[in-house]
Amino acid sequence: MKKSLLLTALLVLSAPAMADKLEKYREESRTVVGPFMQQLMAENKKSVTEGGPDSAIQVCKDIAPAMAGEISRKQGIKLTRVSDKVRNPMLGTPDAWEQQALKKMEKQLAKGAKPETLEVVEVVKEPNGKYLRYMKGIVLQPGCVACHGSKDDISPAVQARLAADYPHDQATGYKPGQLRGAVSVKRPL
Repeated sequence: MKKSLLLTALLVLSAPAMADKLEKYREESRTVVGPFMQQLMAENKKSVTEGGPDSAIQVCKDIAPAMAGEISRKQGIKLTRVSDKVRNPMLGTPDAWEQQALKKMEKQLAKGAKPETLEVVEVVKEPNGKYLRYMKGIVLQPGCVACHGSKDDISPAVQARLAADYPHDQATGYKPGQLRGAVSVKRPL
């Protein structure tokens, strides 16, 4: 009985400390993910301006994974983009935690959450240790339908490029305002 009360007291006392730590981890993740997303959007915009929507495919195919890899190495984390409807199954398939986080963000969005507030943060224990898991939602913007919209939204040139670069593409059929996926951070603690 005394052991149970002591454990309960420790949990109650440590809850505020854990909440503070989680907020610290959230802020640290935001300082990595925010600039990554801004740079990726700038690269996409530049590519579309210079060469049209089909040239933006190269940004997502080559530049974004290279950027994520560089940040991952420098920060000692795993940074990636994931989605339920992947364009590249080798890079974008969510793990079990990411699938649940995507579902949470879908529910938040359906309840009227603003796109910029879509995020999930949690400390999880896995067989290989304890990790910070963080995801920031990516909501489809109007210009994104040129590559991610319905068949009617996607030009024949973009469709041809997608077919050539992504033979197993599932990342179409979206409308502006829908959750396209998320940027995911996994950091060992």
